[in-house]
Amino acid sequence: MKKNVISMIMIAVGCFALLAFVVPQEQKKGAPWEIPAEYKKMQNPHKGDASLDKLGKATYNKHCRSCHGNTGLGDGPMAKSLKTHPGDFGDAEFQKHNDGELYYMSIIGRDEMPNFESKITDLEERWAVINYIRTFKK
Repeated sequence: MKKNVISMIMIAVGCFALLAFVVPQEQKKGAPWEIPAEYKKMQNPHKGDASLDKLGKATYNKHCRSCHGNTGLGDGPMAKSLKTHPGDFGDAEFQKHNDGELYYMSIIGRDEMPNFESKITDLEERWAVINYIRTFKK
């Protein structure tokens, strides 16, 4: 009888441990961004430049896709490990930001969003990513 009780407790503990890995943890929504005025005023010198489409997609796939996913929904394989949901790039609330604000959010970053200034050093490549992010608009 005592062995059965111990076995049942061990099974219950194992089930709870397994559920901790299987059940997704609640992610909080990020606080509003505080974007410096200089970025709010920035103009995208490559806006609408279709020659940068491949560069933007390749750079996005290399640096952004792991968290933001293939279509910018915030469902990349690394997203589940973040405390804050990466956000949905197609969402109207996100897309209402101007290009300078998207530049700040995407290249400068904050908290769990890393700074990409040292990884994406070319300005044209940075703007190519911003242009590519715009393609996720729903």
